[in-house]
Amino acid sequence: MRKPFVAGNWKMNKTGEEARLLVSELLPELQAVPSVEIALCPPFPYLMQLANMLTGSGVGLGAQNLHWEASGAFTGEVAPKMVAEFCQYVIIGHSERRAYFGETDETVNKKVKAALSVGLTPIVCVGETLSENEAGLTAAVVTTQVRGGLDGLSAAEGAKLVIAYEPVWAIGTGRAATSEQAQAVHANIVRKTLADLFGVETAQSIRIQYGGSVNAKNAAELFGMGDIDGALVGGASLKPADFAAIVKAAAGR
Repeated sequence: MRKPFVAGNWKMNKTGEEARLLVSELLPELQAVPSVEIALCPPFPYLMQLANMLTGSGVGLGAQNLHWEASGAFTGEVAPKMVAEFCQYVIIGHSERRAYFGETDETVNKKVKAALSVGLTPIVCVGETLSENEAGLTAAVVTTQVRGGLDGLSAAEGAKLVIAYEPVWAIGTGRAATSEQAQAVHANIVRKTLADLFGVETAQSIRIQYGGSVNAKNAAELFGMGDIDGALVGGASLKPADFAAIVKAAAGR
């Protein structure tokens, strides 16, 4: 049985003091659910501070991005080893990175390989836009993103990944995919493609999170699906009671 994994993506929110207070409020609730793997992914400036707070807590820390090069003249970027100093996880290829900052399947692939090289667990995001969904292109788009983002990886490397299916039309809109829709994509598109790439056994071991307006009300229904192994949570991860409720729902999976 795959251990459920819930990660909170804070995006570009919170000041340093607000981040500290949020973690202080969250930790007792999260530590009460050891059956769920949990990570918090704050903005870069707070990684060192929160790493100190989370040490020994059982709650992991993740970055929201990294660069694929080890070092160099890349002003404003953060190298894999810099991230790995403080984090265990890194989000790669989030739809907002693709839409606003030119992220492509090729750059996702480079970043995945760079993250693995320094021992980070990549949370690799895939998902279709509303127009692609309405045009019946979900399978084609998501399959292409999985294949392109994971190109050249071995089965052993694939086993270290987490995939997050995040339909772009559901992110921050309050309009989540139904549990049946999400399950169909997870099982029939994402996991099937992973099996083609890495073999059935490895594909069955990889956690596939759902991301897209996950909240305290819909989490239990989503996690009741056999191929939804957790969630990449946006706005609700900034609300202690809501995020704790989502984590507890994952524990009942």
